[in-house]
Amino acid sequence: MTPSLDRLQASLQHVLGDRLKKLTNRLGELTLEVSSADWLAVAKTLRDHSELRFEQLIDLCGVDYSQHGNGGYEGPRFAVVTHLLSVSLNQRLRVRVFAADDDFPRVASVTALWTSANWFEREAFDLYGILFEGHEDLRRILTDYGFIGHPMRKDFPVSGHVEMRYDAEQKRVVYQPVSIEPREITPRVIREDRYGGLN
Repeated sequence: MTPSLDRLQASLQHVLGDRLKKLTNRLGELTLEVSSADWLAVAKTLRDHSELRFEQLIDLCGVDYSQHGNGGYEGPRFAVVTHLLSVSLNQRLRVRVFAADDDFPRVASVTALWTSANWFEREAFDLYGILFEGHEDLRRILTDYGFIGHPMRKDFPVSGHVEMRYDAEQKRVVYQPVSIEPREITPRVIREDRYGGLN
């Protein structure tokens, strides 16, 4: 580990104490895991504490772990992963928060702490169905208003449920069941005996 990562790791352990569930150093990056119940308080500490000062939220996304490890994963299904940056201290941190309930995944919104979280949280809600409690305008951002389901969930059908098209006779957009027949496409691989001039 580099001295700056050592310092950050020690600061996180000292400042967060019992609220720190897990701290991993892998490939030169620290990943902090906290419970959903502690997430908002920990986020505020990460932003405001003098040893941490993570002023910027760079990214926030949802993750569906239901098929992680070829289906051998056992644990909470949905997580929110956030990347934070401290410009003043020149340090980065990844924070992972698992939603406590797989059927109704929800975590606290951090838009009051970092306004950049607004559209990221809307995207995670739209694509994964993760609810962000306290978000002032949680609505779909990438899919259509009448869209049903959350397309980045591992159990969402590849072709979707409904399709949309413009009907010239009705002069409006209509929704209908998907008419695409599912099929599996396996690419054909041709290997020549002397491919590339090799014997």
